[in-house]
Amino acid sequence: MRLRAGLRVLRRGPDEVQVGTDPRWAVRLTDLTPDEVDRLVRTGLEGCDDDPRLSRTAALLTMSGLALADDRPAGQAPDDAAWGLLRPGDLPQVRARRRAAACVGIVGLGPTALGVAAGLAAAGVGTLLLDDESTVRPSDVGVGGYRWTDVGQQREQVAARLLRDLAPRVRLDGADRVDVLVAVEPGAADPERGERLVASGVTHLSVVVREADTVVGPLVVPGAGPCLRCLDLHRADLDPAWPVLVGQLAQAGPADATAPPAEPGPVAAVASGLATAAVLGVLDGLAPVLGVTREVGLPDAVPRERTWTVHPHCGCDRLPDEP
Repeated sequence: MRLRAGLRVLRRGPDEVQVGTDPRWAVRLTDLTPDEVDRLVRTGLEGCDDDPRLSRTAALLTMSGLALADDRPAGQAPDDAAWGLLRPGDLPQVRARRRAAACVGIVGLGPTALGVAAGLAAAGVGTLLLDDESTVRPSDVGVGGYRWTDVGQQREQVAARLLRDLAPRVRLDGADRVDVLVAVEPGAADPERGERLVASGVTHLSVVVREADTVVGPLVVPGAGPCLRCLDLHRADLDPAWPVLVGQLAQAGPADATAPPAEPGPVAAVASGLATAAVLGVLDGLAPVLGVTREVGLPDAVPRERTWTVHPHCGCDRLPDEP
């Protein structure tokens, strides 16, 4: 019996136990003998199908709608709850292979982007392409990221060293294609970059570090949902001066008179986690969440979600199938 790691088996009564605590998949097993209850609580369910005294546990799970992957007809997948409770035998291996073969590009290597790179490397992504020739600033220093001794050094070089220490097998060059590009930019997303990525058919995730918060998203799959130009057109509908403003914001950088905004540690941690999860979802083949941005700011660092639609004057949803 293969169950996901970390599941708790809890005693609910003299003849009843609960498997798991998350309401999405937790189940109750009832009408157990005292010996079965004691055994389940003490040892969990790993390998219990080999114990004749607990051979009916699989039947109880099946009656709860959570039949084991091994017990299902060929080609039949577990239901949604079973995906949470059970651990299909080949799923981790398939996921690991997909990630190891993937390549993710990361543009901009401030604390948020460095957190994304570290999260992807630790998750087994095979190749990361880093792009940021600016230097590490004192405001970049933080837990799990840049150190004081890194200040003044090129971000790209420091990030490469940190990633190799974290995941020695990660490759940082040699890729001829990018599966997902993460662009972490100050002020506003570069309109020209977004248009080039859509025209090239490259899936990309925008992360914008603004004055008071960081915006994660949208994830753009060309032809399948709103793109960054759609967002700019929606903003221009509300503020006709937005095209003028976005041009100035997108040009802000370390060499300009206006330095890019700092990235507070709690905000960078939450934003990088959201971005990492979004990219891993794409690489793992999960259905992407399109047209959504999440704004993370202090003091609570709680993401505030906003939904966007394709702008009628953009035309990005009418792209040809092949870029």
